[in-house]
Amino acid sequence: MHRVRTWAGAALAGLGLALAAAGCGKPAEPTGAGTGAPAGRERIRIAMIGKSSTNPVFLSARTGAEAAAKEISARAGIDVEVLWLTPPQEDGQVQAQRLAQAVNEGANAVLIACSDAGKVTGAINDAVARGVPVMTFDSDAPASKRFAYYGVDDVETGRRVMRELAQLMGGKGKVGVLAGNQNAPNLRQRVEGVKEEAAKYPAIQIIGVFNHTETPQDAAAEVIRVGNAYPEISGWAFIGGWPLWTKSLVNELDPARLKIASVDGLPAQLPYVARGVVPVLLAQPTYQWGHVGVSTIVDKLHFKKDVTSVPPMELVRVTKENLGEWAKQLRAWGFTDVPDEYVNLAR
Repeated sequence: MHRVRTWAGAALAGLGLALAAAGCGKPAEPTGAGTGAPAGRERIRIAMIGKSSTNPVFLSARTGAEAAAKEISARAGIDVEVLWLTPPQEDGQVQAQRLAQAVNEGANAVLIACSDAGKVTGAINDAVARGVPVMTFDSDAPASKRFAYYGVDDVETGRRVMRELAQLMGGKGKVGVLAGNQNAPNLRQRVEGVKEEAAKYPAIQIIGVFNHTETPQDAAAEVIRVGNAYPEISGWAFIGGWPLWTKSLVNELDPARLKIASVDGLPAQLPYVARGVVPVLLAQPTYQWGHVGVSTIVDKLHFKKDVTSVPPMELVRVTKENLGEWAKQLRAWGFTDVPDEYVNLAR
């Protein structure tokens, strides 16, 4: 049985999480008057720009970033501050504007998940040219001058979702792919992975790739719309967990007729696993986007270490068997909406 506890220990050790990676960049600014930190104490201000401030995966990343900032500040004797500049809705142009704003307002570094790589690459390069290093997470801008990226291997993530789904479907049937924002590089790569894996199963047919605004309501509505338009669909590959962040589909999706494999493993998704509606979640430890991102940036700015690459994030396979352990891990990461009934399942 896959054990979340075993994964967590290995991942934390492998990533170093405690300031063990890094390189050179713009020097952190000394704390000035009125900052609230002791005089002369080094200050590092990190602007964090997720895709959407209404998307719970980025809120969990923010929690991880702020926890890392607090831990490092206490341990290293410096003042690390996270500036949350995420727009309310996905918009690559707004992200680019927020990135420029961060540089103009004196941020020492930027941590960003790119909604549209084409729209933010120029802003990333401008920031770097002005001495502000940029790190990406979740969704990369590989053609930019960012110094590192932290996230899952998106093509392999798509393959794994399809592999899990094919097993649930017995290797045959018609599939829909729920794909979120069509401009997001990471999601396009996941779709590519789904298609590559599906090609290995002659009896599986992908009916279509369905994009939508990345809110729980819009995603759930798209699942219902597509189900009505294509009643022959017997399987869903959710390359993001958007429709499962609302309870509205718990009683709408019939596990006897529909098989579903999904990315993500946030608290709102746990009832779908418990009730067998979604037997497999491939969870991204989204808290770690922020924790590893902030730790890596501090390594670069303060500890002057070489951080040109970061080990990829590992997915956690969540099923009924390890649901309790995963729920316990989520709570340990600061999620306050994890129901006790799932935490109490932990052995």
